[in-house]
Amino acid sequence: MGQIKVSEFITLDGVIGAPTFTFDHPFTDAMGEAMGRLTTGGSEAILFGRTTWEESGPAWTSRDMADDPGAPFFNDTPKYVVSASRTDADGWAHSSLLGGYDAATLREFKDGVAGGIYCYGSGTLVRAMLADGLVDELHLWLYPVAVGDGPKLFPEGTRSTLRLGGSESFDNGVVHLTYTP
Repeated sequence: MGQIKVSEFITLDGVIGAPTFTFDHPFTDAMGEAMGRLTTGGSEAILFGRTTWEESGPAWTSRDMADDPGAPFFNDTPKYVVSASRTDADGWAHSSLLGGYDAATLREFKDGVAGGIYCYGSGTLVRAMLADGLVDELHLWLYPVAVGDGPKLFPEGTRSTLRLGGSESFDNGVVHLTYTP
């Protein structure tokens, strides 16, 4: 059975959308190593919401190992898109459409994957999976900024209790927090 491991760049005030807030805190080698453990170190599939898949495809397909050591993972790993509005997953190699969000379908999908299932961005999908208990690990890359407005990981009124599974801090002020249900 696969484990869904969600990764989100997040601000101190809980915003996850349009992570331009990351620009003032350049990605460090240590962050790259931590991300590598999460992606290439045990993920057999990538799960996307429609918007993140559509935005990520052009960015990753134009990169190779020389540009970004993560490029082979993102380009060569099987990708699965949750979308009720798309009719195909053409345009980015190794992509398949799972259809609209359905918790039972995602549980069946998890059962069919032997290792980790990496998911990043995809706020609408992640919020639904968190509500349905489908997320096995939540990796928050907490940036030391507050932006005030934007989509939040946990919408107002959400109550959730998670257990801290690990933490590490980086020289640029970012903290990587791992939570489990």
